[in-house]
Amino acid sequence: MPIHAALLPFLVLCVILVNGWTDAPNAIATAVGSGALSFRPAVALAAVCNFAGVALACLCFPAVAATMENLVRFSSPQATQAGLCGALLAVILWGVAAWRFGLPTSESHALLAGLSGAALALGADIQPSAWVAVGVGLVLSLPAGVVAGRAVCCGLGRIPHNPIQGQRWAAALTAFLHGAQDGQKFLALLLMAQGVSAARPPLILLLLTADTMALGTGLGGRRIVEKIGHELAHLTPTQGLAADLGTGVVLGVCSALGLPVSTSHAKVAAICGASPHPKAGVVAQLLLVWALTFPACMGLGYGFALLLG
Repeated sequence: MPIHAALLPFLVLCVILVNGWTDAPNAIATAVGSGALSFRPAVALAAVCNFAGVALACLCFPAVAATMENLVRFSSPQATQAGLCGALLAVILWGVAAWRFGLPTSESHALLAGLSGAALALGADIQPSAWVAVGVGLVLSLPAGVVAGRAVCCGLGRIPHNPIQGQRWAAALTAFLHGAQDGQKFLALLLMAQGVSAARPPLILLLLTADTMALGTGLGGRRIVEKIGHELAHLTPTQGLAADLGTGVVLGVCSALGLPVSTSHAKVAAICGASPHPKAGVVAQLLLVWALTFPACMGLGYGFALLLG
């Protein structure tokens, strides 16, 4: 058995774990930052809701998984395994390096970049229609998040509400939708490795994906919560609620349309829309990391795929 055939399931689970650890904290960052939830209860809430999001989305509306499985056609099962391993190694290396500095990377962005690099390295057939959906999701998530965050904030100013209680529910919703989005992406990789359609995911793989993401979320990601919940902007409870609901709107609509998007991008954009004064230095730092993600992970995916192929 080629080494990457045995390595692939392990790497997929590692990336799901890293995603729960470094991306899922975005869902609870504003609730923790405003004091609506303390850190540990927020982490537990996010873990449970991520599990539910992965499980229900993959069973009931696997549109994002279907988009992911149509992105690339490798020439053989061996090339598929080598290419996926290369892409996953790129995601793990980039995600852990960014976590070290408390920066919320997008594992979705990194995965797509690593997968494109691996496809180029191995001469795979890239499917334009699926990549159009990817491009639309990645490009629109930032302006859509800003608009949604601002619109919800303005709307909340006109109606009576309990921002603290609302943020708790909104944090749960955001964590659920993070699981719905990102769980499908990584389950699709497991299914690609097994040659199984996303329309019929085996229950054991679905539960394994959900359990692993919940475990990763349970690790906390405190540095990223600090960066997004405290350093990016000082939010009132109402502004935090608006940011969470704005993020939920973007994730929910894109999940229904089968558009892979980044929870990190949507959440940071919604915070910038809801807050009158996001910190320019932190925003610039995040934009720089996101701008570097695609070329860095594409190069890493290309190199690892060549090595393994």
